[in-house]
Amino acid sequence: MLLCALGLALPVLAIVPAAPAQAADFPTYGSGVRVRADATTASAVVTTLAPGETIGVDCQKRGERVVLDGADSEWWAHVPSKGGYVTVAYVDVPESQLPGVPVCGGTDPEPVGAITYADLVAMFPGKVADQATVETGLPSLNAEMVAAGITTAPRQAAFLATLANESTFRYNAVQAGGATYTGRGYIQLTGDFNYSDAGDYLGIDLLGNPGLASSLDHSAPIARWYWTVARDINPLADALDMGAVDDAIGYATDPDEDVERCDDFKAALAYLTGSVPSGVNCVRPARGGGTGFTRDQSREQFADEMRELKRVARTR
Repeated sequence: MLLCALGLALPVLAIVPAAPAQAADFPTYGSGVRVRADATTASAVVTTLAPGETIGVDCQKRGERVVLDGADSEWWAHVPSKGGYVTVAYVDVPESQLPGVPVCGGTDPEPVGAITYADLVAMFPGKVADQATVETGLPSLNAEMVAAGITTAPRQAAFLATLANESTFRYNAVQAGGATYTGRGYIQLTGDFNYSDAGDYLGIDLLGNPGLASSLDHSAPIARWYWTVARDINPLADALDMGAVDDAIGYATDPDEDVERCDDFKAALAYLTGSVPSGVNCVRPARGGGTGFTRDQSREQFADEMRELKRVARTR
């Protein structure tokens, strides 16, 4: 080098290591705010914040939409010191997404747009009811999909493939047979246990008025409740595990129907993304115990089966 040739000493430059990313601090409001294992209200509670506690947030991600008085957000803040997520609806900022905080993993899965009647027919030929009925319900169904965080291709594909086989996208579908708590609505809500819990969650008397489950006002919100609260299915769709989705939905085990629903899932993925990703699973989880979910099981039976499904998922 020229400086060396002239006999001049080179300056010594100190190498300063890059500082690790720091969590940004945000105040919260309210009492009893729960930190959850994932970005849904159905996920396990990790801990509870102190009233007004300030949290350190290192990243945020989309999840289940949470609506409170004066706050509405589908974003969840990751709080590393607590080992979980807090809905941004409880963070004391005017925005629904935290300013200056990166998306967890560096990328935000691009939400898929609103679903149309033409989309459904293209994805599920022969499994879509008459256009007038389907289009009457689509505004509510699309809104509830957003509220449930069903905004990525795998989640939409799993949810829509399920509804194609449950109700052919009729908000007013009612299962034949005449039982009081027979299958109704988009998701075919079945059994007094589910009618009771869905009604409690949504603030309506479904036990006393079961026909509300197939009404335009309530069919889509009930489908959202079943998908995210009663069953917490989004993570199964994220994993492309349609076998586990079918198991959680709770229809009677039928290998032929399982294959058919998985084929519908793949067709929807291909339509929404242009290809079918590798790693799709169509087989229900093998169980060391339990008999699988059913739509009308008791709370105790449901809790036992959910514990078994999670155990199988950890070892799969």
